[in-house]
Amino acid sequence: MSTDSAGNQTVEVVKVEFEGRQLIYEATSPAVVWRARTLYEKEPDTVHWIRQFQTGEVFYDIGANVGMYTVLAAAGRGARVFAFEPESQNYALLNRNIVYNKITDRCVAYPLALSDRYKVDKLYLSQFGLGGSCHTFGESRDYHLREREEGFTQGSISLPLDDLLSEGVLPPPHHIKIDVDGLEHLVLQGARETLRQPQLKSLLVELNTHLDEHLALIDEMTHLGFEIDPNQVNVAVRQQGAISAPR
Repeated sequence: MSTDSAGNQTVEVVKVEFEGRQLIYEATSPAVVWRARTLYEKEPDTVHWIRQFQTGEVFYDIGANVGMYTVLAAAGRGARVFAFEPESQNYALLNRNIVYNKITDRCVAYPLALSDRYKVDKLYLSQFGLGGSCHTFGESRDYHLREREEGFTQGSISLPLDDLLSEGVLPPPHHIKIDVDGLEHLVLQGARETLRQPQLKSLLVELNTHLDEHLALIDEMTHLGFEIDPNQVNVAVRQQGAISAPR
């Protein structure tokens, strides 16, 4: 945030070109600047996947962070986006990015942690700052589900995705992205009926192949009729770093 010669506050932003459109992301911390500038490099498979969305299709962005893919899908592809981000600072910036890109007519963000049950509990933050990730709801865990030292916590609420759909809060999805840093299996346990919706075309979910809970999801998704795209897995697999696992 800076001030111009007239004393008005101005916001620094990063602009990203996408299919002839200009996407705008607020640049208020090094982490969010990095996310914007590496949009195409960080997860190229996710960008490729979103490029296939059709105008008006419904996209659930679960673990939206500050809205990199929310904006990409809504402003870049004309999708209707329902984004979920429980961390307070990220949620605030997610909404500002929605406003900057003038997509409030087709994009709604919720400050919720999706899980397998309704629960009022704490969100355990791995760090306190804009653009941070690896936060966990209900327990202080890392991305391998190992206990970690408790840092800052905030109050939060979890809900099953199925409840939001059955109560008419959300329309049935065409595409779902789930990236919640280790707790993907709980999100999917609360979304079994959502995954059976006939409109649903694709699901992109981050899996940690070091976790039995995540490996079990592969069989469950296959049983529900999903087919794994081996090419996408090969592109997305992380060969190094803290999480070496396919999406």
